[in-house]
Amino acid sequence: MNLRCAILDDFQSVATTVADWGPVLDRVELVSFPEHFATEDELVAAVSDFDIIVTLRERVPFPAAVLDRLPRLKLLIASGMRNSVIDFASAEANGVTVCGTKSTSTPPVELTWALLLGLARGIVTESTAMRTGGPWQSTVGADLHGRRLGLLGLGKIGSRVAQVGLAFGMDVVAWSPNLTDARAKEHGVQLASSKEALLSTSDFVSVHLVLGDRTRGLLGASELALMKPTSYLVNTSRAAIVDQDALLAALHEGRIAGAAADVFDIEPLPVDHPVRTAPRLLATPHLGYVSQNNYRIYYSQAVEDIEAFLAGSPVRRLG
Repeated sequence: MNLRCAILDDFQSVATTVADWGPVLDRVELVSFPEHFATEDELVAAVSDFDIIVTLRERVPFPAAVLDRLPRLKLLIASGMRNSVIDFASAEANGVTVCGTKSTSTPPVELTWALLLGLARGIVTESTAMRTGGPWQSTVGADLHGRRLGLLGLGKIGSRVAQVGLAFGMDVVAWSPNLTDARAKEHGVQLASSKEALLSTSDFVSVHLVLGDRTRGLLGASELALMKPTSYLVNTSRAAIVDQDALLAALHEGRIAGAAADVFDIEPLPVDHPVRTAPRLLATPHLGYVSQNNYRIYYSQAVEDIEAFLAGSPVRRLG
């Protein structure tokens, strides 16, 4: 009897076509789920009779409470090589092998600039007006050249965002808890003397930090109050780095010019969530990793992970 493989959160219904699953189709039955399972009970009811699960990024948590209820599960594949919502100890205890895939940091870099430019030039407002008979020109775009771009984080993604900012002729500064002057200079940017100095002097602030104990809630009401009323905030990293209530308050009160967000405290975002109607906010449904090349990598390597597991030699193991 063939093994059964569930592909979760296949929102665009492309997982089975963006990669060649041929090498495993003689042994594995694929079932794609384009809908998101919002509760543990819904998830367990849907996948309890599957041997393999392919999960997208950190969308679906796999705590012990879920893994303990999936006795048939033997292989769990997560896209990417880091996952904070899988209980690896429980997976091991339940005899579940957890594997990952490679990914590329290019798509979130590109999306960061799509959002930043969209904010700066009022793209959504002007495009909507064009398509609905609205006014011809209603915004005055914010210039990038000569303005200051403040980066919270200068890792793989932040450093590449910096390169684009420099190409636009921006004054780029960066800060993170461990960032040194030497590393900042390697990337041609200035080290901000403090987080507060970066926030108070930057025209655009972009978040590129890993979520952890030191970065959770890093930008709260007091930090947002330091930003210029003409400045913009972009977050394509993790929602919890920015206090969501404080950000909504700043947007409603007009204390910053605008914000763009690709990450949220609940995903998918409920239809009645206040973020959906917040003013001065450009929001996208966590598209940072969503690109043809990334999907090709994710699902092609998921096939490789399954092949290796069936051969008794799992690869790219996580945990």
